[in-house]
Amino acid sequence: MIQQMTDRTIWVSVPDFDPDAVFENGQCFRWKKQEDGSWTGIAFHRELTLHKQQDGLLLSGTTASEFETIWRQYFDLDRDYTTIRSTFMKDGPLARAVLSSPGLRLLRQEPWEALCSFIFSQNNNIPRIKGIIDRLCTHFGEKLPGGGFSFPSPATLSICNEEDLAPLRCGFRAKYVLDAARKVSSGAIDLNALSSIPLDEARSILQTIHGVGPKVAECALLFGCGRIDCFPIDVWVRRILAAYYPEGFPKELQAFGGIAQQFLFHYERNHATHSQRARSTTPRRKCL
Repeated sequence: MIQQMTDRTIWVSVPDFDPDAVFENGQCFRWKKQEDGSWTGIAFHRELTLHKQQDGLLLSGTTASEFETIWRQYFDLDRDYTTIRSTFMKDGPLARAVLSSPGLRLLRQEPWEALCSFIFSQNNNIPRIKGIIDRLCTHFGEKLPGGGFSFPSPATLSICNEEDLAPLRCGFRAKYVLDAARKVSSGAIDLNALSSIPLDEARSILQTIHGVGPKVAECALLFGCGRIDCFPIDVWVRRILAAYYPEGFPKELQAFGGIAQQFLFHYERNHATHSQRARSTTPRRKCL
């Protein structure tokens, strides 16, 4: 159910959406929590403020029509998470993760932004990734009415060189992003097609980009193309697999592997033992 509150504010009935779990889980890097507990973010050239209100979301900066065409898919609201969580409850580690954060969801992000963001995530931590992306958008994005900046297009970045990207302080990742921008803007890689072609083919296509390995490709496909059977493995997830699934992640859950990975990652980050925290005090999305 959607209620239009004002010209640019709507209320949407969403009983199982936890903004803290969704936005602080390493899947996105352009959402910021405000002092009043709301969240502001930018996606698809639009700025949005989100307030959690009991069984719904108050969204400022949008209309009912725009919500249906953009934000419904972005927040993955048509997916049956109730059934997915019920399936996960049959597995011990996943059951703990689900009970801890039942309102966690995957975002369906713009494919180019997801690819670019996870190229920046290589051997990096979340605060620094956010800083790099913020500088990228400020330097190369378009100014938006609310004062923020859009994510720059592949065409915009394709004509840049590594020196142009120096203000981002992204190091060796600059040449990887530039190669991705050139391949996407030239049409050599069609990111929109990756959501429907065979998964192994999509993985192979992304790995033709200089510096994109299996992990970055998995993240781009999961978070940007809706391929929820992708299962990115970073340092946290590798530790989870070793501790709870030494014989491999259960085959019966692999169709929802990407969603399972997010639940497990979020739980482990927030419930790590003292020794684990000593080894990794800063949340990471380390891509290998």
